[in-house]
Amino acid sequence: METSFFSCIFDKKPDRYASLSVWSLLYCTLFTLPPMSLEKELTALLSTRYPAQRSGIAVLVIKEGKTIYQQGFGLANVATKEGITPQTTFRMASVSKQFTAMGIMLLVKQGKLSYDDNLLKFFPEFNVAVGSKIKVRHLLTHSSGIWDYEELIPETQKTQLLDEDVLGLLRTQSKTYFEPGSQFQYSNSGFCLLEQIIEKASGQRFADFMERAIFKPLGMTSTRIYEAPAGNIPHRAMGYARTEQGGWKDSDQSITSATKGDGCVYTSLVDYTKWYKALRTNRLIDPEAELKKVTIALPKNAPGKYGLGWFHAYNTKGQLGLYHTGSTCGFSNGVLLIPAQDYLFVYFSNSADNHEIEKDIISLLKKYNAYPDEFDFLKMLELTR
Repeated sequence: METSFFSCIFDKKPDRYASLSVWSLLYCTLFTLPPMSLEKELTALLSTRYPAQRSGIAVLVIKEGKTIYQQGFGLANVATKEGITPQTTFRMASVSKQFTAMGIMLLVKQGKLSYDDNLLKFFPEFNVAVGSKIKVRHLLTHSSGIWDYEELIPETQKTQLLDEDVLGLLRTQSKTYFEPGSQFQYSNSGFCLLEQIIEKASGQRFADFMERAIFKPLGMTSTRIYEAPAGNIPHRAMGYARTEQGGWKDSDQSITSATKGDGCVYTSLVDYTKWYKALRTNRLIDPEAELKKVTIALPKNAPGKYGLGWFHAYNTKGQLGLYHTGSTCGFSNGVLLIPAQDYLFVYFSNSADNHEIEKDIISLLKKYNAYPDEFDFLKMLELTR
């Protein structure tokens, strides 16, 4: 006869209840409670952290080619009460850089530019001393030493900057932080210039080129480049941030959130999976082969390299891991790809400064053998700030 945990506790027969030992109680508990699982624990964590009435998160895990977790929590839009789903499109912030870099790679493949072209080829008005030294490869590896455009924004600036405005701020600068190509320093400025290079080399608007060359061929039907007023972005998540009092406020846009090359892609879990599969199968280009041509070593406190919109490293088996995060006024994102293992971990959140959740998710994934221990990319997060 089966004995349940509750019958053990609430059996009214004195002779049976009195004879129960601590061990029999433990036996009843262990063998009648439902076992925990990754799905249950991760859902419990995320539903607690992101209640239904505020901004939230979407998480995806693919292991050995199988989707083992894909779910959204919280609201994409607090005003309309639209919930977050795998179809919700989030602002990628710096996760956008891998798309910009792919645009450059495709133009190199077409013979329309070279990684060794310098800035003067595209921007003859650039300061000669700077423009003659900085090459396309330096922009792709954050090794140009070019000034951070945010330091150059006038205090009187009220309207959003576009990539061409960034060019206007940079082209007259006569110095760089360091000799181009000599070291790594994360640079949004470099990717704003790459957006302008794509337009000049392709003869197309950046958004049009990305749609025709990348999004449409891969079937990424919900993916867009943000352009105000952005009415064409389907299932769009709005951005939010904490207030000093601990509440939440709208935080979707800022003066620096309209530049395209460094952070303006909107995509969803569903569409990002298509992008991942294209990278894994070299659908557009072989990214690993290109990384061997365009890369730079990171500082010693963050072993690994950077190139083409990716922090990257190899494990002891020679397998490549690709990682990047994205942060802006109202969004926090992170992606990890290991093509040889057919592994993908993604989280997209419409809450600013929300990267701490990554550590908690990773801890649970490791508990269920669903995260690759051989890669530790979290140290690289500090290099983007």
